[in-house]
Amino acid sequence: MAKKVIVTAAVTGASFTPTMNPHLPYKPDHLIADSIAAVKAGAAIIHIHGRNAHDGSPTSDPEVFREYAAGIKAETDAVINMTTGGATGQTIDERLNVVRVLQPELCSCNLGTMNYGGFPMIPKYQGNWRFDWEESFLESTRTEPFASSFADIEYMLKFLQNETGTRLEFEAYDVGHLYTLAYYASMGLVQGPIMVQMVMNTLGGIGPDIDNVVFMVRTAQRLLGDDLELSILGGGRYQFDLITVGALMGCNVRVGMEDNLYIGKGQLAESNAQYVEKARRIFAELSLEVATPDEARRRFGLKGSDQVKF
Repeated sequence: MAKKVIVTAAVTGASFTPTMNPHLPYKPDHLIADSIAAVKAGAAIIHIHGRNAHDGSPTSDPEVFREYAAGIKAETDAVINMTTGGATGQTIDERLNVVRVLQPELCSCNLGTMNYGGFPMIPKYQGNWRFDWEESFLESTRTEPFASSFADIEYMLKFLQNETGTRLEFEAYDVGHLYTLAYYASMGLVQGPIMVQMVMNTLGGIGPDIDNVVFMVRTAQRLLGDDLELSILGGGRYQFDLITVGALMGCNVRVGMEDNLYIGKGQLAESNAQYVEKARRIFAELSLEVATPDEARRRFGLKGSDQVKF
């Protein structure tokens, strides 16, 4: 039997800005309610970034993450996955401090320094920004790469997860990232199940071609063995095409406003639950079931929600 599909809802991210979709959640009450609805729709995992409540700008303040996570935890049994990627301009120490303080069950680990280009979105919204920070933030992605050095990855592997009990979900934006992960696995630093989130259609990373999904999945399987939990996310309009291919290949999936602002052609999404509901409709037609949060915990080998610090 095919494994159930573990659905992650990435509810806000740091790439898009409030001007782009008025329903993008960044105020705590909105983000918490939106996340709860996504869980009720079938998401097992909620992936969160931090945003300032007054203008939606990215923040790495652990207390912002605490408010989000505690509110979601109070009403659901979802696994909370906290970013260590954060946003352009945040230091590695700032990004990792969220995990040190709150010790979630799961956090992301980006597998390399890379260009992460948000600047091509500027012309579409020129002169119509809701907040002053938005254009300069997007422009900064033209000159400032996202930093995740070998030393950063090694710290997370050797110390962060041992100190906190937080397991790592490795984010691979291109095939070279899989070889980096395989290197650390060969050193005995990566324990199974190895969780890999394959990120498709970021400017600077691998493109959104179906051939690339197959290539990434088969490469991961060849390099990393059988004790894998692979997940696919497709950026922008490729979201549902790519997660469908991934699910048919036995992968988990990620949907939500971090990766895509539209629920259909020309139709802005109004909630993260819409993405989960659409994914479930597609999977139902393909005779695929979605996993519960507790099923995700068992498969990922997580410590349990009673062991977090929020």
